[in-house]
Amino acid sequence: MQEFLIIAAAHFLALLSPGPDFFLVARTSLSAGWRVASGACLGIAVANGVFIVAAFTGVSVLQPGSVPFIALQLVGCLYLLYLGGLFIRHAGSSELKASEGATALRHVTWLQSAGLGFLSGILIPKNALFYVSLASMLGSAHSSAGWKLFYGVWMFAVVLGWDLLVALAIGNGRLLLRFQRALPTLERASGVVLIALALGMLGLLLQG
Repeated sequence: MQEFLIIAAAHFLALLSPGPDFFLVARTSLSAGWRVASGACLGIAVANGVFIVAAFTGVSVLQPGSVPFIALQLVGCLYLLYLGGLFIRHAGSSELKASEGATALRHVTWLQSAGLGFLSGILIPKNALFYVSLASMLGSAHSSAGWKLFYGVWMFAVVLGWDLLVALAIGNGRLLLRFQRALPTLERASGVVLIALALGMLGLLLQG
């Protein structure tokens, strides 16, 4: 249970900071409404699902405790440290508002929105590295096919649920303003927690 909470927390915290996927959902919701934006949410979730399957399948061929597996865990920890540092460094630099690009999204259909969401998610290489980082954290007790399926379904559901929540909330002016104000604090807190998780994993690896 402790391992699940660590990985689930790292995954969710990484979703909090706005990236290309986040802004696609936000701008589609602002310009075309949350129903059309839900297509982008599903497309992004499917793209993440592709990376999740690829990451867990790739990690499964490595023997836990082997040199390649330990090296992969180290790279994963270093990436989470890097990601946490970025969150802290750029906290508050993101703006949630309609842009010129949002104008072109007003006449997008649900299917087109889903396609844009999939392309946005699948064309971000860091997503692949992030999921490999999470997959490398699995201990031997959670390395079975059943556990990996559970983690994969959980992550897919969290990505879809979070993006749908963003799409629904972004159309509410008050919620949008409050989220914009709280965003710097959320990003800094997420960065600190991701760094702490990475350091904790590094400590466990060094002890082993």
